[in-house]
Amino acid sequence: MIGYGAGLRREHYPFLESGEPHTVEWFEAISENYMDTAGRPRVMLERVRRDFPVGLHGVSLSIGRADGVNPEYLKRLRSLIDSVQPFIVSDHLCWTGLNSNLHDLLPLPFTEEALEIVCRNIDVTQEALGTSIALENVSSYLTFKDSTMKEWEFLCEVAGRSGARILLDVNNVYVNAINHGFDPRIFIDAIPADLVAQIHVAGHSDLGTHLFDTHSTPISTTVLELLKRATRRFPDSPVLLEWDEEIPDFRTLEAEVDKARKAGTP
Repeated sequence: MIGYGAGLRREHYPFLESGEPHTVEWFEAISENYMDTAGRPRVMLERVRRDFPVGLHGVSLSIGRADGVNPEYLKRLRSLIDSVQPFIVSDHLCWTGLNSNLHDLLPLPFTEEALEIVCRNIDVTQEALGTSIALENVSSYLTFKDSTMKEWEFLCEVAGRSGARILLDVNNVYVNAINHGFDPRIFIDAIPADLVAQIHVAGHSDLGTHLFDTHSTPISTTVLELLKRATRRFPDSPVLLEWDEEIPDFRTLEAEVDKARKAGTP
């Protein structure tokens, strides 16, 4: 258990450079922000890595693409992994477009055909990167009529067949539960403990007709309750607070990490 971490964001570089003590135990860097650069972001990542465990979390792998993952992207990611030596490498169980990146995490149909495509792409990815990966369940705002499995069943099948592990995003579980009408506790309870490598938690926005995964608000009380349930089931999984929009100062972020730690501590 590495503990409770936060996303590494440029807004917090000055605080981290100051060397002031804080209670955040590890940091997660968005992989694409640190590829192909020798500028300040990379310098900060290497500086943080000297003092804290670091995870790399991508948004462009597009593991669900029917035409396969991008080999050039994998090459660039491998270079970053070799340099940073993260304790975990992760991305999302989704696709992001064909022949271009739509910069959105698009949901997959939960079918046998999609499962075969994802597992094939995972094999290629893990071989190219020289490491196993973890895949995150994404928030979604539609479902596919052709789906033959529940989301959690599909997630477990992917991990069980491929050797990849699960990055369980508790906030996304709750968002999807409200948007699509299922009990989020069923989702969490259905995941075998040995498949979960990491946990995400974040804030969402209620738009009235649906919940939207904005990462721009404090963690809701209901998501904290689900986090408590998840950390009881997966006590060895590190927990990461995501905050990507309307980013607060570091001390406010730290307080939110502490709130998650309090909820997740028996």
